[in-house]
Amino acid sequence: MELNTSVDGSVVVIRPYGHGDAADTLAIFLAAVAETAAADYSPEQIQAWARPESRELSAWHTAMQARNSYVATVDGVPAGFSDVDSEGHIDMMFVAPRYLRRGVARQLIGHVEARARREQLRELTANVSITARPFFERSGFTVVAEQHPLTAGVQLTNFRMKKKLVGGEESVRVPAGTLLPDA
Repeated sequence: MELNTSVDGSVVVIRPYGHGDAADTLAIFLAAVAETAAADYSPEQIQAWARPESRELSAWHTAMQARNSYVATVDGVPAGFSDVDSEGHIDMMFVAPRYLRRGVARQLIGHVEARARREQLRELTANVSITARPFFERSGFTVVAEQHPLTAGVQLTNFRMKKKLVGGEESVRVPAGTLLPDA
């Protein structure tokens, strides 16, 4: 469990996801997609992405457990969640609309990155929405590719992004004047 203070002075706790978090994290996901992402996606895209009528709580819980998920709470109330798998891929990072711009996502990404560094992963990767792209860029991620996946038959736009970590390729130092073979 990690304690931090948010922008407004509230206490943010980041802890491992537990069974009792399924309903809250699903609600955060649905609200973030329907409200926050609505500025960048059409109603048809929002519906295809969220698919609230087809979300089943036990399936959500199983997926959250499999992704090594974390929950951020603000003064004890679930405010956001994220995850990172053993390869350094972040599948989800969502913050409830009422907790936006309070440092919750910044603290979640910091927690996920610290875990990846402890596990000596070389990079973090994520498929990031139009809405989340500026946050990920501010967090040191770069765009690898623009993507246009089909979700429930509707084309969306997102970005494959990555962040090199210590021990990755950029940490290798080659003395000046060294001749390197062509790649």
